[in-house]
Amino acid sequence: MTWATRPGRRAVEMVAQASPESFWLDRPERPAARDRLSDEVDADLLVVGGGFTGLWTAVTAAERDPGRRVVLVERDRIAEHASGRNGGFCSASLTHGIGNGLERFADEMPTLTRLGRETLDGIEAAMDRLGIDADAERNGELDIANFDWQVDGLRELSSAAAFLGQELTMLPGPQARERVNSPMVRAAVHDPDVLMLDPAKLAWGLAEAAQRLGVRIYEGTEITGIGREGEWLRAQTGYGDVLARRIVLATSASPSVLRRLRLFTVPVWDYALMTEPLTAEQRASLGWAGREGLADSGPRFHYFRLTADDRILFGGWDALYHYGSDGARRHEFEPGEFAILAEHLLQFFPQLEGIRATHTWGGAIDTCSRFCAFWDRSFGGRVVSAVGFTGLGVGASHFAAATALDLVDGLETERTALNMVRSKPIPFPPEPLRWAGITITRHQLARSERREGRRGAWLSAMDKLGLGFDS
Repeated sequence: MTWATRPGRRAVEMVAQASPESFWLDRPERPAARDRLSDEVDADLLVVGGGFTGLWTAVTAAERDPGRRVVLVERDRIAEHASGRNGGFCSASLTHGIGNGLERFADEMPTLTRLGRETLDGIEAAMDRLGIDADAERNGELDIANFDWQVDGLRELSSAAAFLGQELTMLPGPQARERVNSPMVRAAVHDPDVLMLDPAKLAWGLAEAAQRLGVRIYEGTEITGIGREGEWLRAQTGYGDVLARRIVLATSASPSVLRRLRLFTVPVWDYALMTEPLTAEQRASLGWAGREGLADSGPRFHYFRLTADDRILFGGWDALYHYGSDGARRHEFEPGEFAILAEHLLQFFPQLEGIRATHTWGGAIDTCSRFCAFWDRSFGGRVVSAVGFTGLGVGASHFAAATALDLVDGLETERTALNMVRSKPIPFPPEPLRWAGITITRHQLARSERREGRRGAWLSAMDKLGLGFDS
């Protein structure tokens, strides 16, 4: 058995009438848009970006120093981009998984593992302290082998976790299928350190909390340039400027205000669908009593989870890159991507035949060559950037924000001493080499899956150069 390569008519019908927007953002509880900046304001700290990293930065800065004047600006609306378009998997991993972390930061992995758990605990504590209801459930994640050749990889993952003091329980086929009733499940590993949540509710709650703490938030406000002005930094927008003593840039997949950083990330497009709520019979047919997040284990993978009202979010698999790092919003709408996701969902859960999707959407991920966040200091350390999460930023953004604040405040902490924080990924080459390299890599990932995970010469070479590419 392999994954279907073409959608059937049933899959097309499943998504044909879906609303082309993120389910998380298409709800009446979405807050009204805030005013744009239309004057000159000053601040001790300017935060650029209204996603998780920017929001955690603003909240943490205000809590650390209640007298600090903090301004946050967002080009569009709070959570409009990656933070409102993801699957809601809030993982303790800071390194995009154990394997990637051991490959890149082996000596630091015991520390990073501990800091990741502390981060997850800190997120839960912050939601409780700030009164944020994001439908959070600490149910963990099941990483699933759908084919026999993927089982050994899960065993290696479980062994690597044990070496780091983590308990990732290996579930052989019968036990795994008791947890998730799918004919494709061959085995699974349970990771308890994953929090499933509603990402938009978390972002909206953080924005409200930031304002209660005194943070001024402006939406519809794009920073077009940063320059020195005596002891201040002037951040320019179309209608007004911010004079700030310090700046944290948390712009995700959007092009950085600092041009020299633009080769370090590329916008890779990810797609997802949301089903209608399951009936009681459909829900019972799936097993899945633990409500864990699910992810499968191939070179290209899916992620899926249940929402609070028992819908299924199903996303991932393909990862599209457009020439010139084109981030235009027209790329959110790819009917073929939605149809193949529908086909794969019905292949995994054939008992859902006839279900309909209510929403389909795409979003850009800030992908870097090491697959996890990095930090940059500029303007003599007065401007700090935190980007590059590569799709696993819901939890890691909290750590990234705290680290960015340490850096911009000139603090020496356990976080700032990490090689992970002090180093950067290898930049991507300029066009047309960037497009050619990513396109070849995508094709080789598909080929690797057809060859039962064998990487081949191209992917092995990219791995050795530190220029891998994550689907």
